[in-house]
Amino acid sequence: MISFIIPSYNNLKHLKNVYTSIQKHAPLAEIILLDDGSIDNTWDWIQQQNCIKYRSETRVGHTILYDKGIELATNEIVGILHADMILGPNYVENILKHLTLGKVVCGTRVEPPLHPAAQEKIIMDFGLDFDTLNIPAFEEFCLHKQKEYKDQITKGMFAPWCLYKKDFQAIGGHDTLFAPFPCEDSDIFNRWILNGYEMIQSRDAFVYHLTCRGHRWTEGIKNDTPEFLYYQNRAIRNFIRKWGSSIKNDEFQHPIISHKYDIGFIVKNCNQQLLEALEPWCSTIYVDCNYDSYIAKEQLNTKFDLQERIKPYHNEKQNYILVEFDAFKFTQQSFNIIQNLADIISESGEVGTFELDCFKVDIINLTSFEKDLIKNLAN
Repeated sequence: MISFIIPSYNNLKHLKNVYTSIQKHAPLAEIILLDDGSIDNTWDWIQQQNCIKYRSETRVGHTILYDKGIELATNEIVGILHADMILGPNYVENILKHLTLGKVVCGTRVEPPLHPAAQEKIIMDFGLDFDTLNIPAFEEFCLHKQKEYKDQITKGMFAPWCLYKKDFQAIGGHDTLFAPFPCEDSDIFNRWILNGYEMIQSRDAFVYHLTCRGHRWTEGIKNDTPEFLYYQNRAIRNFIRKWGSSIKNDEFQHPIISHKYDIGFIVKNCNQQLLEALEPWCSTIYVDCNYDSYIAKEQLNTKFDLQERIKPYHNEKQNYILVEFDAFKFTQQSFNIIQNLADIISESGEVGTFELDCFKVDIINLTSFEKDLIKNLAN
């Protein structure tokens, strides 16, 4: 059978709904509830439930708690749910019929019209918040759509997902670089793909997802908290440092993985603002400005050693690919090229030197390193 892992931070009103839906539609499932240092009586309520329980005294984030919950799971198959999701009828059966070792299977989200429509989900309003939910209508919708979508799959990936516990543990779980949130999902999806796992979406396994209630919209719908914006910016910059590119997905949210190259930027007439913008996009940046204050500020936000990533302009260059330019000639178009540089280099396909925009690009070695990122060794 399956173990469901559900972290929650000050989200008791939603947590009660997902717990009730599991009891109703998957009564044999093991439920693991993890309280992320809540102050809304979440832990008092969890202690009264028939489930595996865990509490963090301080907030550590779902990046950490997903792994803790999977560690506590006693079943071979594990799946995550957000606290603001509601399980639909036949969810477990319609996930497990596709699941084998080496596969990750995700469900299909039904969401209210709060985000743009997309191929991997269904937009349908069954309530915008916990107190306006029309759960019977959602369940009726599921039963109707399950006939239409019976046994259909697409190639995509998003929460909620399930896989064998041994497959999750084989690559070391989530990367704590992204704690407390977000981007931990995009990182582990990339690693699953590079490790050869097949990732599919079961189109007849439904959850209703209110979206963003666990850590983003805690003070009103569509009202991002300053805390979320801070952690989001930090996680995105760390994702770029690790993978050499931003998060990319196809129309079904299946990840698109660029090559990770050893790139060195050589920047003449650099300044602090440009250094901040460019540093995550390379392995090493060689600059002619003072960078001590930038390191002092930014090192608090990353596990990467910025003393190793930022070097004086005239330092010996040892990167496989060197990109040299004058900051005085750098424009928004130049930055757009930087954001797509890994794909541009991949398309070039050969060692040599070429000029593009304000850049002189010297490709010495086209070895890429994305497969070195499969196993999470940082934890």
